[in-house]
Amino acid sequence: MSVSIYNTLTRQKEALVPETDTFRMYCCGPTVYGPAHIGNFRTFLVQDALRRTLECSGVKVAHVRNITDVDDKTIRESRKLGIPLAEFTKKWEDKFHLDCDRLNMLRPTVEPRATEHIAEQLDMVSKLVENGHAYAAKDGSVYFKISSFENYGKLSGIDREHMATQALNSAGEANVADEYERENVSDFALWKGRKPEDGENFWKSPWGEGRPGWHIECSAMSKKYLGDTFDLHGGGIDLCFPHHENEIAQSESATGKSPCVRYWFHSAHLMVEGQKMSKSLGNLYTLDDLLKRGYTCAQIRYALLSGHYRQQLNFTFKGLDDAKSALAKLSKGIGGALERAGMDFGDFQKEAVSPLGRFGGTIFEPAWNALCDDLNIPRALGEIFAALPKLDGNRRDISALGSLMYALGIDLGGEPQAYETEADVPEEVSKLAQMRWEAKKNRDFASADELRKRVSELGWTILDGKDGFKIKKS
Repeated sequence: MSVSIYNTLTRQKEALVPETDTFRMYCCGPTVYGPAHIGNFRTFLVQDALRRTLECSGVKVAHVRNITDVDDKTIRESRKLGIPLAEFTKKWEDKFHLDCDRLNMLRPTVEPRATEHIAEQLDMVSKLVENGHAYAAKDGSVYFKISSFENYGKLSGIDREHMATQALNSAGEANVADEYERENVSDFALWKGRKPEDGENFWKSPWGEGRPGWHIECSAMSKKYLGDTFDLHGGGIDLCFPHHENEIAQSESATGKSPCVRYWFHSAHLMVEGQKMSKSLGNLYTLDDLLKRGYTCAQIRYALLSGHYRQQLNFTFKGLDDAKSALAKLSKGIGGALERAGMDFGDFQKEAVSPLGRFGGTIFEPAWNALCDDLNIPRALGEIFAALPKLDGNRRDISALGSLMYALGIDLGGEPQAYETEADVPEEVSKLAQMRWEAKKNRDFASADELRKRVSELGWTILDGKDGFKIKKS
């Protein structure tokens, strides 16, 4: 069964059919000026689940995700600290990769940095100037001329006739952009002339010293690694306009090929406890924030994927607790089936959790069909739990479930839920024990010892296993 998604460009659900023998997808990556928050990771996790599902359907995937390591924010923050831009962004890029690995996300096939592709960006800007789609301003900046691209607005549906500014994006949020001289306020910067606040963060160009605009990096790097046209482009719904709209305009104007992307894949926003995420409300959580509260990476991944990608997800701590219960139930059901089949969790991880399973005729076929139908993860999870009581020692069913675990990125092997815990363990003890397990995995042994001591003082003992722990009354 082929995988389908809702294509923002055509406003309908379509089967994902690669143009070549490899499905080529580009996803907008992080701007590395601080830790990514759970809203960012919701989008990245949805993209990870799509890639995994495509692989389970038998499709080879080339996945490109960029690193934005030069823009207003990265320059401002690095200069504030008095350290080179590359040193500053490397720290946050490493942190992003650590968090991705913790959340069991597959690494992209290619992960290009903007600063390492200045030549490609300058080449594209030069072509746009030469063919009349862009113009230089007096300060050395270069702008794309919106009026030169007839189909501007085809992705977001914005009416160009009534567009006076790009002050708001498609999520209704303010765009933070530099002010430059321009012929029309809707035109956008391809290259930004050097300013005093840029410091030493500039490159030479035919128009003078400066740096690339934000939009051009994605067009230049996707072209280099995936070609003039490719299959799918993903990102949060807030990127639909203006970022993705601008990408289309500059890419198609530079290459003369349309459409530059056949499928556009956008994820809806994340709410937290019914409110919009913001620093002022104190609800802009990072992965570390949630780990410190005693939750595990598998629980966080499960919670962030529990809603349909096209609908706003209301992230709550109750949802995290529900994720904990769901994973424990799943682990218990799989554990019983493995015992009947003469397997253990290690066997399950090695043999079954892969994209090679076959779903036809198994009890988990409805769950697979749900995933293929617009990546309906909530329905897929419902079908998994509906079939779980029927799971016996049948290896075909176990293999099918293993492939579903791969598609969803659920790694039970490294989770405490893979081990039985006493039903009457107090919540405080359970959370302390999970916090101690995370500290141990992160090699923070001092914290792990202190947390074990606190659990002991409450009258409980932690027994470590190879991939998890059990708790028993002292």
